[in-house]
Amino acid sequence: QVQLVESGGGLVQAGGSLRLSCVASGRSISDYAMGWFRRTPGAEREFVAAISWRGGSTYYPDSVKGRFTISRDDAKGTVSLQMNSLQPEDTALYYCAASGRTPYGSSVSTMYDYWGQGTQVTVSS
Repeated sequence: QVQLVESGGGLVQAGGSLRLSCVASGRSISDYAMGWFRRTPGAEREFVAAISWRGGSTYYPDSVKGRFTISRDDAKGTVSLQMNSLQPEDTALYYCAASGRTPYGSSVSTMYDYWGQGTQVTVSS
């Protein structure tokens, strides 16, 4: 079992930055690919970023590529999401997730086994 707790969300103006953190406990995340997803009310969970085992590869959808950066520190059991140039459409509840099913990470939410409770990001125009 892996427990995930996100933090770092908040209210920011358009063009600003936030850094989300996800702290894992229970088991080491070194054997898991990690991802970030987001959800707005009434919408499906949307893929935001993923990072492979050992952090060798990262993946982003076009909507955040060049603005968001995912990183991991297995020694500390943390995964971070640096978000720059935030826009109102980035407003959502952001979730951290861990996948034991693929070492590469995935954009598909069903490939993830463990989820955090989420942290709210609100971007004002």
